Amino acid sequence: MARRRNTNGNGKRLVTQQSVDQAVKSICDIMRRGNCAGAMQYVPELTWILFLRILDEKEHREQQEAEALSVPYRPSLEAPFRWRDWAAPPETLQKGQTNKRVELQNSPQNAFFNFVNTELLPHLKGLKNRSDVSSRQKVISEIMTGVERVRIDTERNFLDVLDKVDQLTTEAVDSTHVFTLSQVYEGLLLKMGEKGNDGGQFFTPRQVIKAMVQVIDPNIDDTVYDPGCGTGGFLAQSFEHIMGKIGNKAIGDQLETLKQRTFWGREKENLIYPIALANLILHGIDKPNLWHGNTLTGQETYGGLFEHAPQTFDVILTNPPFGGKEGKEAQTNFDYKTGATQVLFLQHVIRSLREGGRCGIVLDEGLLFRTNEDAFVKTKRKLLDDCDLWCIVSLPGGVFTAAGAGVKTNLFFFTKGQQTHKIWYYDLSDLKIRKKIPLMLKHFEGFLRLLPTRGDSELSWTVDMDERKRIAAEEARPLREQATAKGQQTAQWNDRLKDLKKAKPCDEKAIEEAETKAWELTRELRELAAKAKEIEDAVYDLKAVNPNKKPNIDTRTPKELIDIIEAKGREVAEALAILKNRKIVK
Repeated sequence: MARRRNTNGNGKRLVTQQSVDQAVKSICDIMRRGNCAGAMQYVPELTWILFLRILDEKEHREQQEAEALSVPYRPSLEAPFRWRDWAAPPETLQKGQTNKRVELQNSPQNAFFNFVNTELLPHLKGLKNRSDVSSRQKVISEIMTGVERVRIDTERNFLDVLDKVDQLTTEAVDSTHVFTLSQVYEGLLLKMGEKGNDGGQFFTPRQVIKAMVQVIDPNIDDTVYDPGCGTGGFLAQSFEHIMGKIGNKAIGDQLETLKQRTFWGREKENLIYPIALANLILHGIDKPNLWHGNTLTGQETYGGLFEHAPQTFDVILTNPPFGGKEGKEAQTNFDYKTGATQVLFLQHVIRSLREGGRCGIVLDEGLLFRTNEDAFVKTKRKLLDDCDLWCIVSLPGGVFTAAGAGVKTNLFFFTKGQQTHKIWYYDLSDLKIRKKIPLMLKHFEGFLRLLPTRGDSELSWTVDMDERKRIAAEEARPLREQATAKGQQTAQWNDRLKDLKKAKPCDEKAIEEAETKAWELTRELRELAAKAKEIEDAVYDLKAVNPNKKPNIDTRTPKELIDIIEAKGREVAEALAILKNRKIVK
C-alpha cells in the first residue's frame, strides 16, 4: 500500500529540536487529558504505540529492499495488524485507497476500541506462541505483554494520538539538525525517573552512563551485558559508542552480529522490561537479548529472547539496585550469603565476566567501607583477588536523588583475570549537584584526561594494595601469635580438665579452677583473633579518602570569635531598634 511518508501532518519535515519536542509534548498532552495523568502511565502507553509505528516503517523499508533484490521477505505482521492498516490516518493514503482504520471509523461507536482490545492486542501478544516464531515476533509479544487494553479514555483521544505518532518517523525527523527519535524517547523515559513518578530506580543519569561507557570502551567484537538493565540505558549507549567508532567501516556480518548477538541484559520489573525492549529497538538494536526475571534468584518470567546467551561476557556495564534486601531464595545462589542486594549483584557480575573482560559498575558508599559483615569483606576480597580493580571514582552526593536514592555512590572499573595491586582514585565528591545543576559530562573531563596515565593531582591518588596488605599483616601477626599461644594453653587446660574428671576421688575445686582458666583463655583467644581479623579486614575498606584535600580549619582565636559574636549582636540590636522606631512612627 503506497503512502505519503517522511512528513508531519502539514507535509513538512521536523527539522528543529523545538518542532520535535512540540510534537512529542502534544502527544503527551492528549494522553494526560485521556486518563494517563502521569509519566508512569503515559510513557508505557506511548511506548507500544510508538514501537508499532517504527516497526511498520522498518518492515515497509525492508520489504521494498527485498523486492528490489528479488529475494523473499517474511514480515512479522500481516494485514490487518500492521500500523498502516489499523492506525495510519486516512489522509496519508493515496487517493482511492482505504484501510482498516477507515472501516472502523465508519462503524458503530466503540468499534475501534473493540478491534484494538479484542483482536489486535491478543494477536500481538500471542505471536511468541507460534511454532515458526521469529526473533522479532518474540520481541513484539514481549513489548505487548503488559498491555491488557488501551489506557486512553476515548476513541477520539486515541485517534488523535495515533495521528500525531504517525508523524514521528525516523525519516521525518531530520537527524542532521535534531536529536534522533531514540533520544527523543530517552527524554520521555527521564520523565518517568523524575521525583514523584516512582520510576527513578530504573534510571541512571545519561552523563554517568556516557562516562562509564567511554572508560570501558566496548568494541564491535565484544559481548555487552547488564544484569539489571532497567530501561536499557547502558546497552543503548554502548551501541551508539561502537557505531560511532566504526562509522561506515563495518561489513555486513559485523553489523548483523552487533545488532543481534552483542547486547544482553536482564530485568525483573514487568512495567520496565517492555520499555527496555522498545528503547533498544529504537536505538537500532534489531534483537535485544533481554531476559525477563529475577537475576539473583534465577526465577524466569520469560527467557525466549535470551536463548544461546554466552556463559560469560566481554563487557559488563551496570547500575545494580542498592539498599534492597534479598531473601534466602536469592542468597542460596551465592558463595557469600547476605541480604544486601548490591553485594549479591557484585558477586553475580564477577562470575559473569570472562577472563580479560572489563566491567564498569555503580556501587553505593556502604559497600566500600563496610568491613563488619563477612559477605561484604569476602566479596571485596574476591574482587581484588580475581580482578584488577584499577579505578574508583567517588561521585558527589545528589547524583541519584531524582531516582529516589540520596545515598552517595562510586564507580568501579575492573578487569577480570589479574589480582589488584594498585587502585587509582579520582574524587568528584565536592561537586554541588542539584536538580537544576545535574552532573554533566564536562565534570568528568579532568578524570578522563588523567585516566590513561593514572596521574596524581589534587583530585586523584593511588593506593598500593600490596603495601596495605603487608602493613596489616605485620600489625596482625603479634595478635595472631598471641592467639595461637592462648590456643595451646587452652588445649593444655582442657587436657588437665579431662584428667581431673577421670580422677577418683573427684577434686571439684580443681575442676572448677580448670574450667574457669580454659574459659578465660578461650575468651582471650577469641578477642585476639577478632582484633587481628579487624586489622586484616580493614584492608578492604575501599572508601575514597582524598589525601590531597586540605582540611578546612578555623584558625581564629577564642577572643576573635567572641569579638565577632559581639559585633553581630550589636548589628542585630541596631536592626531591632530601627524596626521599633518604624512601628512607633506608624
